[in-house]
Amino acid sequence: MKVSIITPSFNQARFLEGTIRSVLEQDYPDIEYIIVDGGSTDGSRAIIEKYADKLAWWVSEPDKGQTDAINKGFARATGDILAWLNSDDTYNPGAISSAVKFLAENPQVGLVYAETDLIDEDDRVIGRFPAAQTNYVRLRRGYVHIPQQAAFWRAELWKQVGPLDPSFYFAMDYDLWVRLARITELRYLPGQVWANFRLHASGKTIAADDRCWPEMLRVHYRDGGSFFAPIVGKYYIRKLVAPLLNWRRQRQMKKYT
Repeated sequence: MKVSIITPSFNQARFLEGTIRSVLEQDYPDIEYIIVDGGSTDGSRAIIEKYADKLAWWVSEPDKGQTDAINKGFARATGDILAWLNSDDTYNPGAISSAVKFLAENPQVGLVYAETDLIDEDDRVIGRFPAAQTNYVRLRRGYVHIPQQAAFWRAELWKQVGPLDPSFYFAMDYDLWVRLARITELRYLPGQVWANFRLHASGKTIAADDRCWPEMLRVHYRDGGSFFAPIVGKYYIRKLVAPLLNWRRQRQMKKYT
């Protein structure tokens, strides 16, 4: 099975080469790698050009942001299995072959995901993403637990539910998980660490975390959700504790500097 990996990027030259190499150095032989750069001005284009002969397609031109870039990449993808890896994150060795093996052996599963480490700007592990088994009901309640960096799904399902909603800045992955969970089984593989999620000051998780839950609520209400649903309560609790959570993340990063 061919695997299509999309990397959206914009001014991430510091981390981009590490991301690219983590894909190209995988042991799985049939990878279609596509990079969609938003017209970076920090030297990213030169890094992409360095690996151009190993890419299925790439572009560096202004776009409408990360979601637009991902959709642009998937529009070019021809693989049987899809995933995207942001330009500051990385795969661990063997991640793609492990995902393909599981999906090949479990045809009833449409999306598989595993563990993801949290890393800092210097690739040091500073924590672990709280991955856990989830499903459509739990997702609708706000229990996401899917690390996007370690998620792989079948292209035939993307054709049914895609593309990503371009109006989302933060929760486009949550929206996709909900749409997939409505029509297929999701499976979590504990104990396998497939990817690394980088936390740094300019990353969206730190700089724009306050935009995530409001967008998740948009999905909830769009799909007929009630104001009295658990996800709404979680939103207000999260809003109250957000300053503490961000302080803890900042402290977590500073601990290793």
